[in-house]
This record gives sequence, C-alpha cells and structure tokens, in this order.
Amino acid sequence: MGFSLTFHYCLFSVMVLLPALCYSQDYFVGSRATYYGSPDCLGTPSGACGFGEYGRTVNDANVAGVSRLYKNGTGCGACYQVRCTNPQLCTDNGVNIVVTDYGEGDNTDFILSPRAYSRMARSDTAAQLFAYGVVDVQYQRIPCRYGGKKLQFKVHEHSRYPSYLAIVILYPAGKNEILAVDIWQEDCKEWIGMRRAYGAVFDMANPPLGDVSLRFQVRGDAGLTWVQAPNIIPSDWKVGVAYESDIQLE
Repeated sequence: MGFSLTFHYCLFSVMVLLPALCYSQDYFVGSRATYYGSPDCLGTPSGACGFGEYGRTVNDANVAGVSRLYKNGTGCGACYQVRCTNPQLCTDNGVNIVVTDYGEGDNTDFILSPRAYSRMARSDTAAQLFAYGVVDVQYQRIPCRYGGKKLQFKVHEHSRYPSYLAIVILYPAGKNEILAVDIWQEDCKEWIGMRRAYGAVFDMANPPLGDVSLRFQVRGDAGLTWVQAPNIIPSDWKVGVAYESDIQLE
C-alpha cells in the first residue's frame, strides 16, 4: 500500500467482540482512520488481498486497508460505512468502502484511499480533513452492492498453466465472508481443499485436468453454507481472466 507504519497496542478489549462484528454487525463502532498516498487517488494494485487491478478501482476506488478487520484475509472484500465524528468537517453518512488491503497506522482500523478519505468531508472541507491526517471515526459493517454483478472467479496472475492454479473470488455481495474453497477431483470423486495462499487468494499445485468445478464456504447473516460453482473455469484457463458465474450472493 506504499506505507510501513508500525504501532503496537493492546487490542484485548475489542478482540472479545470480534465474533459479533465479523458478519452481523449492525451498529457503529468507534475507531480512527487515516489515508495513504496515491498519485491518482485510487486504490493500489499490490494490496495484501491479492485483488490486483480490481482492488484499485472497485467501488469507484472507495477502498481501504484495515488492521484487525483483515482477519488473516477473511475480511478481504467486506464493506463498511465509515464516517468521521467532526460535524464541522464531515458529512453524516461518510463513505462506503471495500476492504482490499492490510495496513496498520496510529491506532487506526482504516487506512483509506485518498478518494474515500475525501468523501467523508463536506463539499468545502476536504483540505482541512487531509490536514488532520488521522481522524476519529465510527464504522459499521454493511452489505456490498455491485449493481447486479454476479460472482466472478479470476485466475490470479501468479498461476502457471497447467501446473499451478491460484484464484481470487470477486464481487461477493451482501455481508458474506469466503472462509474456504474446494476443488472437485473427478478421478477420486471427492472435494479437495485449496490453500489460502494469502489474502483472498486460494491456490493448488497440480490441479485436476479438465473443467474446474469449485465450491466455497460462505459465512453470512444466515450462518455457514457451501455454494457450488460447477465447471466454472474451463480446462484451457488463462492467467488473468475472470470467469463469471451465475451465482449472486446476497
């Protein structure tokens, strides 16, 4: 994300609340937010979630790196409403962001893209808000909305056909977290777990030949469930290509 701020502080008092905050949070929590440098005010393609270019521009580039909300990559793709608490500088609604990276700052939960940070401000107070650098905020988990886009399975750029397959799941709408991904092994007639390589990237060495069928475990408001995507990636898959499914999470 282009920064390397490191601060150590005690999180015990908030960590005990994490099970409730992970996917069913419907109230505001106090925290702090800052922003990172970006020449075009967009996100970064090298974020820890592994989203690449998607992480730069998704949600009109209203994106953020998070610290404890990253949750070893499970928090990637989650959406939050973030609003600063200074009524003279900030709007009541703040900005809706998508988590695309990991980052630590001065006791901050959110390190926002410049575009997202400025959108917390009133129309004529953005410069003053940037001058603060770090501001007190409130945030809550909200459903992700992508204008009807269906779930996509992107073959990550680190993949090497046909010996190594890495994927990242894009546009998971609603308040859902992807916990695990399995791939169907036709000759063994069983599901084989893929490894969470880092962030939102799952991989497997020597994947099965033929069309790729996947299933993924989702945690959301309805609890835990498995969703299947049969033959979602063709046998001659291409690195960098995102394959659209008929699945639309809510």
